[in-house]
Amino acid sequence: MHVDQTHNNDERDLPVGELLRRLSDEATTLVRKEIELAKAEMAEKGRKAGAGAGMFGGAAATGLMALGALTACLILALNHAVSDWLAALIVGLVFAGVAAVLALQGKHKTDEVGSPVPEQAVESVKEDVQWAKTQARSARR
Repeated sequence: MHVDQTHNNDERDLPVGELLRRLSDEATTLVRKEIELAKAEMAEKGRKAGAGAGMFGGAAATGLMALGALTACLILALNHAVSDWLAALIVGLVFAGVAAVLALQGKHKTDEVGSPVPEQAVESVKEDVQWAKTQARSARR
């Protein structure tokens, strides 16, 4: 944050009480902005996690279909209807393959989200704390 020299000289002439009031007002505004940044970052991560969760849901539904088809395959195989059970087995394997692909895509999407911590906001707060320390040191001089 760059402050021009003229504005800085004006602040040196202000009473300590006024400087502290300004610091308090600016700190309040800064905290409010940091909270807005954290909310925006968490909303973005939530959207990505939602997409991954949806893919896991698709994998579960498709896996259920695979179980149904494999069950039908087993029943038909017990009836010695070779062509019927072979067809059911093929369908079951296809559904199982789709479920596996959806599960892998869901895992990839949830891995993209990364840490649930709002990293940009945390970094920004660290910079703000450092700036405030610098301002406090220069105000004491």
